[in-house]
Amino acid sequence: MRLLRGLAVAFPALLVGSIAALAATIGGSYLAPQYDFREFWAATDGKPFQVVLDGNPFPGIDPAVVARDLLPMMQAAKPRPALTFTYAEPSPPPRPNYRLVLIFDPANDLNADPVCAGAQIRHRPQQPGRFYVYAIYCRNDRMLSYTTAWTQAASPTDPRIERLFRQLFRVIFSEQQNRFAMLDSMLP
Repeated sequence: MRLLRGLAVAFPALLVGSIAALAATIGGSYLAPQYDFREFWAATDGKPFQVVLDGNPFPGIDPAVVARDLLPMMQAAKPRPALTFTYAEPSPPPRPNYRLVLIFDPANDLNADPVCAGAQIRHRPQQPGRFYVYAIYCRNDRMLSYTTAWTQAASPTDPRIERLFRQLFRVIFSEQQNRFAMLDSMLP
């Protein structure tokens, strides 16, 4: 009986610990008033969507290998439009120029709009084993949405990174924000 009671107490703690080890943490997020999911869908459905990487979340691994390994993780976790993530910069750049900027270990005071406008990106010291990313969805030189996310990860192929991207994309490309629906609801 004591063994069963001990298991009953230990099992929930083990379960919570296991879930915490698997989950990513999403920081605060912001959707600009101009953000509209239908605009995102129209800009990306059936098209390549540029991702810009800045920094290296795994300093002991060649950045080209990290980028190569992260791309299929992002693609597997992609949001609903039939988009294809790419690092290639379109030539000529489209107007408007939509892109996702992923900054690894950003400085604490780094702001999204200057990043979209091409300002210099600053970083903070890395914490080994921690995958920390600041994601910014840009249209031209303005931010449409941003968030941060982090998880423990040993390499760019760690399955926790795909789970992080799955959560992150639901936040940064939120289907809940539709500015035209909000405007329609204000009309008599």
